[in-house]
Amino acid sequence: MKGSVSRTFTALRIRNYRLYIVGQLISQSGTWMQTVAQGWLVLQLSGSGTAVGLVTAFQFVPVLLLAPWAGVVVDRMPKRTLILATQAVAGLQALLLGLVTVTDVVELWMVYAVAAVFGAVTAFDNPTRQSFVLELVGRKDLTNAITLNSVCMNGARVVGPGAAGAAIATIGIGPCFLFNAASYLAVIAMVLIMRTEEMHLLPRVPRQKGQLREGVAYVRSVPELRVGLTMMAVIGTLAYEFQVILPIMAEFTFDGEAGTYALMTGTMGVGAVVGGLIGAGRPRTGFDVITATAIWFGASLAALAVSPTLPIALVALLVMGGFSVTFLSRANATVQLTADPVMRGRVMSLWTVAFMGTTPLGGPIIGWIGEHAGARWGVATGAAAAILSSLWARHALRGRPRLQLWEERAGAPTSPGAMPAHP
Repeated sequence: MKGSVSRTFTALRIRNYRLYIVGQLISQSGTWMQTVAQGWLVLQLSGSGTAVGLVTAFQFVPVLLLAPWAGVVVDRMPKRTLILATQAVAGLQALLLGLVTVTDVVELWMVYAVAAVFGAVTAFDNPTRQSFVLELVGRKDLTNAITLNSVCMNGARVVGPGAAGAAIATIGIGPCFLFNAASYLAVIAMVLIMRTEEMHLLPRVPRQKGQLREGVAYVRSVPELRVGLTMMAVIGTLAYEFQVILPIMAEFTFDGEAGTYALMTGTMGVGAVVGGLIGAGRPRTGFDVITATAIWFGASLAALAVSPTLPIALVALLVMGGFSVTFLSRANATVQLTADPVMRGRVMSLWTVAFMGTTPLGGPIIGWIGEHAGARWGVATGAAAAILSSLWARHALRGRPRLQLWEERAGAPTSPGAMPAHP
């Protein structure tokens, strides 16, 4: 028992990673407060489920457009410097949205504009943070660190929506954005006091022409990356649209209010925390693992779609949260460990496109389905996407279930924790 608990929290033995987790827990709680508040604000301003989908699209269109180029920047520049820059800009956009909301001058177009700015920041921030975790812990503890990071983010999913629901009911929507603005200071402070001499710094790529094309060609040449990112794109487009479909389900399916939405989101977060802690002690990777988990994720989404009452829906959300975080952490680690270190920024930028950048396509679709056919059909669409894409991936990678590290393909050494140079 003691050994299992120790394995679950292995990455927390590393000081820099502990600092990172503390900053992320505070910042992600603020981000979830903003997510809940933003969705509710748009519903108040428009009364339209499609509008909720559109604001999500505005937030993620920049990710779709900018993330591939951001990956080139991530491979060229120090990750620590980039994180400090992205957190500062993200804090400013949250502050602006908070100010226009508390002064009661906010209009729908303003929410769209601020969401677009946040999306541009995310395009650079997400692949940077994905690669930064590897620099903090090294290859040996990467899967555990990614899983614990997912647990942290979903712990914030519990804290943030609950705090947002309470704030909206008592002091209004605007303070949620202001708290999020302040929360970015925690990340900046934690990154500034990290010890750079203890990091596993990735090799930086010299500036030259054609690096984006080189990254895309590299992904196409590795079947595991090509199939894995394609599967992630399908699931990201249609299944991970919770901030679009859950407000619609809360208000129109279960006749709820902001508190109902917060309860649903928080319950999913609890499930994600529990599932993540279980998975952190069993750091398995490979495509047999992630496709199986994605199928269970789709099955739990299907259970949510047919839930007749809110209590049953909460049980489905609890289970779905666990499979959701397990799938994401396993898939993320598998992609990172499969990729050449000098390509990792570009590979993770394409991961960002697959997971987050596809939201502009899926958000309006799921929002439209939720508004016109009902929220249950929107959730069922995501369930079908997760199950069918996983079955396709299993067929496409038949006979290749084991994770093959990039060093095994390159003939380089594979000692634990090593950060090999490009061959």
